Amino acid sequence: MTRSKIFPLLFLLSLSADAFALDRELSRSIFAELISIDTTNEHGNTTRAAQAMKNRLLAAGISEQNLWLGGSAPDKQNLVMRMPGKSSLDPILLLAHLDVVEALDADWTIAPFQLTEKDGYFYGRGTMDDKSMAAHFVTNMIEYTREGWQPERDIIVALTADEEGGNHNGVRWLLKHHREKIDAALAINEGGTGLIINGRYRTNNLQASEKTYQTYKLTARNAGGHSSRPANENAIYDLIDAVGAIRKYEFPLQINEVTHGFFTQTAKIVDQRQLREDLTAITKKRPSKRAIKRLSAQPYYNALLRTTCVATMLSAGHAENALPQTAEATINCRIIPGVEPSAVKAQLKKVIANPEIEITSVWDTIWSSPSDLSLVMPDVEAVTTSMWPGVIVVPVMSTGGTDGTFLRAEGIPTFGVSGIFTDVDDNRQHGKDERIGVKQYFEAQEFMYRLVKKIAGPRLP
Repeated sequence: MTRSKIFPLLFLLSLSADAFALDRELSRSIFAELISIDTTNEHGNTTRAAQAMKNRLLAAGISEQNLWLGGSAPDKQNLVMRMPGKSSLDPILLLAHLDVVEALDADWTIAPFQLTEKDGYFYGRGTMDDKSMAAHFVTNMIEYTREGWQPERDIIVALTADEEGGNHNGVRWLLKHHREKIDAALAINEGGTGLIINGRYRTNNLQASEKTYQTYKLTARNAGGHSSRPANENAIYDLIDAVGAIRKYEFPLQINEVTHGFFTQTAKIVDQRQLREDLTAITKKRPSKRAIKRLSAQPYYNALLRTTCVATMLSAGHAENALPQTAEATINCRIIPGVEPSAVKAQLKKVIANPEIEITSVWDTIWSSPSDLSLVMPDVEAVTTSMWPGVIVVPVMSTGGTDGTFLRAEGIPTFGVSGIFTDVDDNRQHGKDERIGVKQYFEAQEFMYRLVKKIAGPRLP
């Protein structure tokens, strides 16, 4: 190679390295700013975080007309950004929530609202849930703008309030009042992470459904009386019988496309022979009763197999020397996607078998069916394989909940995938000293950068 050809090549390599370093510095800076803003429901302010990200995007040259702040309360604003595409095809939505759960200084070994890098990790409240994704989206939108890249379809980024609780959930408010701002062919959200098992990257999880969260209250009533003259009829005893009946009852097995994919893929990576055989057996038309029994004995697998209902709170009586007139129990159910909560309520009534026990829904819940995996599975698998050869993509159904359920209920297919890998034994979301690996943080940013470029193409209907 001639000298004249070597120098330009070295210059390009140097420029590429500098650009990559700048990208990391930008990402870290945005991440640090987000972590430093208290966005808890108790004391925080999501508007400050939304405005800070708007300022970042404006400074990068993104037009004011493509940025919008709005919400149901002054301190609960949401940021919506739109990157125009080349065509009129339906957009894709990138969703991340800005709020975090409470974190008290006294409970942590480091300051929770300050990004701290130590021992290969970024520490701070929201590093995993969900400010890392918010930082990735904002950084990558700036990167796309710098490159001059234009997608085939619009890309919408929504950074929202009150996913973790509170009265001002951003996604529900946007769907109700400004549906047009976030309407999309599909959405990418939190809910799927990669797993590191024994030091090895093994699975990149793709969440395509969530169990429905529904709480019921059982109420037993009685005329009561003096405790010195007890009768056989007692509100507490009646309530105990009802709760005991629910404890003994097991909802039927229900496997859908997502959980079928989960069991099939997970069987490929487990080391324990019996568990591997049981996971394989559960996907058959007629799974063995022994396999069902063994898997049902493990709380996580049991939660994937069926609807579950459990007593979580009790309240009864009004004085120690009086027979109880009222006894109440809170029953929290996590319902298989696609099953109507009214059907579960009817089944609980049947299980309790006491017409005197009143069962009421604590609130009207939102429920949805699983999203069609074929919309994104090929793209997620392609990017995963290109970055981490040998890692498999595993469809998952969340036993908890995210804002994805509201989108799915409104007809927007939603998928939880982040490219963030964590050790299977080191889950600190909502807990003390929440953290994300530094290496894993930057890998996830690249994963999302590549994935969005692929799914913003012309193949979606």
